[in-house]
Formats: sequence, structure tokens, C-alpha cells
Amino acid sequence: MPELPVTAGLLLAAGAGRRYGRPKALVELAGEPLARRGIRLLRDGGCAPVHVVLGAGADELPDLPGAVPVRHDGWQEGLGSSLRRGLASLPADVSAAVVALVDQPLLSPLAIRRVRAAHAGGAVVAIATYAGRPGHPVLLGRATWPLLDRYAVGDRGARDLLRARPDLVVRVPCDDLGSPVDVDTPADLPRV
Repeated sequence: MPELPVTAGLLLAAGAGRRYGRPKALVELAGEPLARRGIRLLRDGGCAPVHVVLGAGADELPDLPGAVPVRHDGWQEGLGSSLRRGLASLPADVSAAVVALVDQPLLSPLAIRRVRAAHAGGAVVAIATYAGRPGHPVLLGRATWPLLDRYAVGDRGARDLLRARPDLVVRVPCDDLGSPVDVDTPADLPRV
């Protein structure tokens, strides 16, 4: 069986969580910070290394075993700058990064594996879909990273790139593999 390309995991966890009232990386679900859950998700999905982009609340986080913390002092610029900072931190031998958001604790490691398999099959970009709608995880091949300087700005990650270059995108149905539901407010937590 051929070896999969080196696929890193990239957890975006830098935001202040204004609607939540504190950084979501610090929020606990079943006694575990969401940042640790996200690291485990990516590792269990076969990603290595795993980098975590931290900003607001970075000094309050407990240890993050199994991950490389990436401090992003410009986190207030938005999701786009966190994505670019995280990708820039990855080693040169990484062919792609699977991007997950810290506030989606119900994603499945099997969805991570599914988008990684699409990359091993030649996909430059693979995006999980749920009921036909794009969601996370999103795999970005290294060839797309320079394009994000143009597209990943403000609070927009790779979405505009995916819309502008549908020829690069492979949609990977993941309806049977967890849920992309966000934890945006304290009221969302009991729901998940």
C-alpha cells in the first residue's frame, strides 16, 4: 500500500470568542479544553505534525501535548491571518494541511482521514461536505498556500479561494461522520 503524503493538522484557535465571552480554545467540554479536543481530532485522523495557532488566551491554556503551539500576535486581524500564520509555521516536507476550527468539537477523525485520502488520490483541495454544504475539515495542498495571501483576509479563511478556483476542489461527503456544528455561545455547549 502506498504511503500517504505528509499531511499536517492545523487547528485554528486564536480568536477571542467575543460571542462566547472568552476564547473558545479555553472552553471545556466533558472536562477537556476545546483546544485539546481539536488536537486529538487531528492526530486521530492521521495528521502529523499538528500545529495550533494561538492568540487570545494563549497564556491561559494548559499544556497542549501532541501539538506545536504557534503564537500569533496578529490574531485580531481575523481568521485569514491565523490561517496564513499557521501554514507558514509548517515544515517544508508537509504536502498539505488539514484545517480544523477549535469551535467544532463534533467533527470526526474519520472525516479527517477521508479528506486526507482525497489528497493521496491527487486532490489539491479537499473539503468535507454535510448535506451537500461545504464545512470542515478542509485540506489545502501546499500549491494553494501562496494564493491565500490574496484570498484569506479579515475573517475569511480559504472560502473565497474555494469559490474562485472550483477546479481545484474535491468535495468529500462526510454526512455520516460527525457534525460541523459550531460552539459560538455558552447556550450552544449543552446542545453538543
